[in-house]
Amino acid sequence: MSDDTSKPGPSVWTVPEGDERERLTCLDCGFIHYDNPKIIAGVVATWDGRYLMCRRAIEPRAGFWTVPAGFLELNETTADGAKREAWEEARVDIEITGLIGVYEIPRISQIYVIHAGRMTTGNHAPGPESTDTRLLEWDDIPWDDLAFPSIRWALERHKDGRPPTITQAPPRGTR
Repeated sequence: MSDDTSKPGPSVWTVPEGDERERLTCLDCGFIHYDNPKIIAGVVATWDGRYLMCRRAIEPRAGFWTVPAGFLELNETTADGAKREAWEEARVDIEITGLIGVYEIPRISQIYVIHAGRMTTGNHAPGPESTDTRLLEWDDIPWDDLAFPSIRWALERHKDGRPPTITQAPPRGTR
C-alpha cells in the first residue's frame, strides 16, 4: 500500500462511506485497505512439571527467551497456530489443555492469545526461529532475559492456575 498517487491501487487516505476512520483507498476502483491488528498465538507448554522455553534466533529480541508464539496464519485457529509455533520453534507436538488468556497491546496493534499445553513427549530441539530450547523448573526460568512482558504474564497466570482473562498491557515504560 502506498501514499504515492502515481502507482495503481490504494493511495488516498479518506473516510469511506459508512465508516468512521480514515482508510487507504483506491479512487479508481473503490478498493479499501483495512489495516487491522496482528494476532499472535502461543502456548505455555509443559512436560513433567517443567516449562518449555525457547531462545529467540530472530528479531525482535533475538537472544532472549520466550514460549512458542508467533503470528497467526490465515485460516488457522489460535489453538492450531499455537501447536504450529511449538513445532516451528521447538520441534515439539503438544496437546492444548486450555486457554490462559488474551493479552492486548493496543500501542503496537497486537493481540496475544496464549494457550496452555502439554508436550506429548519430553523431546525438543531448536527450530529455525530458535537457537536453544530447554525444559526448565520454575525457579530456573531466565526471568531477567524474557523477550516480552506478555511471556511473564502468561507464565505467571499458568503457574497460578487462574481462569482465562483479557489483560491490556500497561503503557510503555511501566511494569
